[in-house]
Amino acid sequence: MNDSSGLFLKGALAGSLWTASPLGPEISVVMVVYRTGPVLADSVARVLNDPDVDELILVDNGSTVEEAAVLDAAAARDKRVTLIRGQDNVGFARGANMGAKAAHGEVLVVLNPDAFLQEGCVRALRAGLKDQQVPCLIGARILNQDGSEQRGARRGEVTPMTSILSLTHLSKMLGGLKSFDIHHENEPTPMRGIPVPTISGACFAIRRYDFFSVGGFDAGYFLHVEDVDLCWRVRKAGGQVLFEPRARVVHLGSTSLQSPLKVEFWKGVGLARFFRKRADTAKRAAAAFLLTPLIIATSVVRPILRGQAFKSRGGLRF
Repeated sequence: MNDSSGLFLKGALAGSLWTASPLGPEISVVMVVYRTGPVLADSVARVLNDPDVDELILVDNGSTVEEAAVLDAAAARDKRVTLIRGQDNVGFARGANMGAKAAHGEVLVVLNPDAFLQEGCVRALRAGLKDQQVPCLIGARILNQDGSEQRGARRGEVTPMTSILSLTHLSKMLGGLKSFDIHHENEPTPMRGIPVPTISGACFAIRRYDFFSVGGFDAGYFLHVEDVDLCWRVRKAGGQVLFEPRARVVHLGSTSLQSPLKVEFWKGVGLARFFRKRADTAKRAAAAFLLTPLIIATSVVRPILRGQAFKSRGGLRF
């Protein structure tokens, strides 16, 4: 948390309403980059071509030579770009926190480097935050390349039970367990923003003082589940999480040079951490601790069964 976070806390009192300040930049996009692949240039270009973006913070967690050249070129040609590097790979959560601290905008838009903003996305996210009680986090509608809604774009409550059933797909295979399915992408698309327990971290917006008032991302997560944790803490603080269908982003989600085995391992570790954090009784804490090996093993086994364990593809979603 930066030194000015105390000021943000004063603005985030329960029940208060927020309106944008007319001074300074309004929208800061924060993008954490690590071995994204050739789609990075297009993702950055789309952000800088968006007239609603006032600032782009690029956090380089250890790019390839080609990716570093893309970041350098963007910083050289556009004064809205701030490039942060030299910290090696500190993980997504810590990198995003670094980007948020460097940002000056009233609103932070956190965007994956393999996600493409669609026309009006940032504008819709900003409008969705207007007059909302604080803290408030609003997620975009994340789309696959074919236009279908991506798995994980809007989710229910993430618990040990719902996660195990989702990871194993038992909630879909067994009709009696359908109510435990946390994924809502196959439900009718709402006309406007609606409250949901959990949204995708691939693209979301949050007021800068809201972000710091809840402590930012938990840097104890290295990759994955930090978005689930942030949604939970926003709601725990008396705020709300919204899904905004009019803000659209195409997320490729399969471009990372990381092995899916590593990606899924960190996802399992993140889920286990999350369940230990939210355990509010000794019994639940013990259950979360005992489930940790099962959750990690289930996560890692999936890419092995799919024959993807050692392919350079990421973005697998539970």
